[in-house]
Amino acid sequence: MNHFVDVNWLAVLLAAVGSMVLGMGWYTSLGTQWMNALGKTREELMPEGKSSPMPFVIAAVCQLIMAYFILLLTRAIMDSSATDIQLWDAVMVGAHMWFGFILTSMVLNHAYQGQKVSLTIIDGGYLLGVVIVQGVILGLLA
Repeated sequence: MNHFVDVNWLAVLLAAVGSMVLGMGWYTSLGTQWMNALGKTREELMPEGKSSPMPFVIAAVCQLIMAYFILLLTRAIMDSSATDIQLWDAVMVGAHMWFGFILTSMVLNHAYQGQKVSLTIIDGGYLLGVVIVQGVILGLLA
């Protein structure tokens, strides 16, 4: 299998977009709690009302990479063909990757950084949502 040719790039792109949309809603609704968990104010995060697009560019690239790897890992772990990804399999692979790597890394880093548990819950919950949304989209379209 050629990992780059046998990929439904539209599905990967839509999975990344879907998780970005989730992020907009998640952090819009939990923005105040998130800033409190960070111990920062809006002014500290965006001095003089200036915001850089760079975090969004980085997020988009990261979301594309995550979607691509959920697709590849679902195929490898579930022994699926290039066109035979099942929705539940993609969601379960994403959820297991979240628990085994994303959440554990976040807990480890936040513990050493002295971050509040509420920050881990907010960010970890979002990233669980990301892998679920991406798994659903990839399971439906890839």
